[in-house]
Amino acid sequence: MCGIVAYIGHRDASPIIFKGLYRLEYRGYDSAGIALINQKNELEVHKTAGKVSKLEEITNQFDIRSHVAIGHTRWATHGEPNDRNAHPHYSKTKNMVIVHNGIIENYASIKKELESRGHVFSSDTDTEVLAHLIEDIFISENVALEEAVRLALNEVHGAYAIVVLHQSEPKKLIAARKGSPLVVGIGEGEYFFASDASPIIEYTKKVVYLNDDEIACVNDQNELIVKNIYEGKVKPAKIQELEMHLEMIEKNGFDHFMLKEIYEQPRSVYDSMRGRVDSATGSIKLGGLSEYEYALLNAKRIIIIACGTSWHAGLVAEYLIEDFARIPVEVEYASEFRYRNPVIYETDVVIAISQSGETADTLAALRLAKEKGAIVLGVCNVVGSSIPRETHAGAYTHAGPEIGVASTKAFTAQVTVLSLMAQWIGFKKGRVSKRDCANFLTELELIPQKIQETLDKTNELVKQIAYEFHDATNFLYLGRGYNFPVALEGALKLKEISYIHAEGYPAAEMKHGPIALIDANMPVVVIAPQSSSQYEKIVSNVQEVKSRKGRIISIVTEGDVEVKKLSEFTIEIPDTLESLIPLIASIPLQLLSYHIAVMRGCNVDQPRNLAKSVTVE
Repeated sequence: MCGIVAYIGHRDASPIIFKGLYRLEYRGYDSAGIALINQKNELEVHKTAGKVSKLEEITNQFDIRSHVAIGHTRWATHGEPNDRNAHPHYSKTKNMVIVHNGIIENYASIKKELESRGHVFSSDTDTEVLAHLIEDIFISENVALEEAVRLALNEVHGAYAIVVLHQSEPKKLIAARKGSPLVVGIGEGEYFFASDASPIIEYTKKVVYLNDDEIACVNDQNELIVKNIYEGKVKPAKIQELEMHLEMIEKNGFDHFMLKEIYEQPRSVYDSMRGRVDSATGSIKLGGLSEYEYALLNAKRIIIIACGTSWHAGLVAEYLIEDFARIPVEVEYASEFRYRNPVIYETDVVIAISQSGETADTLAALRLAKEKGAIVLGVCNVVGSSIPRETHAGAYTHAGPEIGVASTKAFTAQVTVLSLMAQWIGFKKGRVSKRDCANFLTELELIPQKIQETLDKTNELVKQIAYEFHDATNFLYLGRGYNFPVALEGALKLKEISYIHAEGYPAAEMKHGPIALIDANMPVVVIAPQSSSQYEKIVSNVQEVKSRKGRIISIVTEGDVEVKKLSEFTIEIPDTLESLIPLIASIPLQLLSYHIAVMRGCNVDQPRNLAKSVTVE
């Protein structure tokens, strides 16, 4: 999981590369590097372990003006994060460099063959092997550089997004992708390559999203040529217009992207339902799904595949769909799905959920489902990403760019869209009446306002609670029904950014093991809204914690008395339907994890060992 940015054109490339690397740093921040053809027409490489800022400090002492350059920020997969494993990587002669996102699975056998022919490697990475292989073909076969790249990629197995620069061809940039995202921005006589659109939006809104098994070359005539990697046939480059705006990827006065994105949720939830809801008539419009209405209404089973936070949104969807549509739902970790020989029927509908639309495990799982004949739908945030392109249909969440590694607004946007899907299927199947659908939509339309109220009223209290518990070593999160996935998500957020061990459990399962952990030092977060059909049960669970001296932090409905008197700290949220509580209850949990992480001195937006978009399996 790495960030790639490259430029060729009439501007000074280096400022573009550095600005792009900063915007892509959420994708990886173990090490960083830049390669360019300098004023002396020499290939120059600078790279270092650490963040982009360290690389910039190093390069400030050099004249790195150039009209062509490639850059990389890394999240290590092959080889520990150090200077020699940082990208870009040289070829054998050091006349060519490459940046790479992904994993070359058969690199060891290729490396062994190249070593037998005199190649010596200076890093532990699979990427350097690919650089040597490309140059070996370039020299031995006496072919054009882009053809050498294409032939080399026919010999490798795995996932990659690459950009290649050669000293002898300073007016060429070659890029290719398989399984890892790569987008090409098209300006006036200039081209931008990047792992996502954030480095490009400042310069152009015209982009080409490379598909798997495609190679793109900016040639000597300043033309962009796209070919199929395996056949070498030229393909038309489909130019699309970016919907993103520059201000969406700036902090806009907030200390961290995560906090900004938490506070954007009233807007992102609204945008995720905008144009899709008419509460007056009780109607829902999901145009992207209309072609597959019959498959959804007649599905014998719905399988949801996702990872991390998206998996938690999928768990909420399981409750929603089974409640409203009465279709059995299975929620699967995408990372496990295809490796356990799953049973998939042609009557199944598979829903793939991913913020980025590039999650490697989810992509692999949906491809397997398609091979088995299932209808595959997507719920994604990034327009033009791989999952929307590879699914039969789907719905975008319209949350806007999410830069913070710990997902916040993507979760509530996904739950919003999945709520609409569940209601739509239930109504179409005759399981939900028009009146009930209208009531549900009326309440859903109030959710953005209620999220805003929650942010306004709870932030300072949550900050006080965070101060009380920021030195804790463990947390438990408990919820029942719709709020069990919220407990899981709250625990995940705390783990991700504060490095405190936390676990989420169904509250009733506490007696089957976790209750042994509870003592006077254990903070226990309980999601206990009065609208829950299991409210009385969870009150009993809270009493069990209190009797063992656990320190209770409760999320309750405004005006609640019963749980409040049992709790050390109480966070009140507005009342809503039981099925919509996850959209509100998750907000104070996000704030709690954020404030604890800040007080612990953690890097909130770039937590250790994590990357935003997991594009390798």
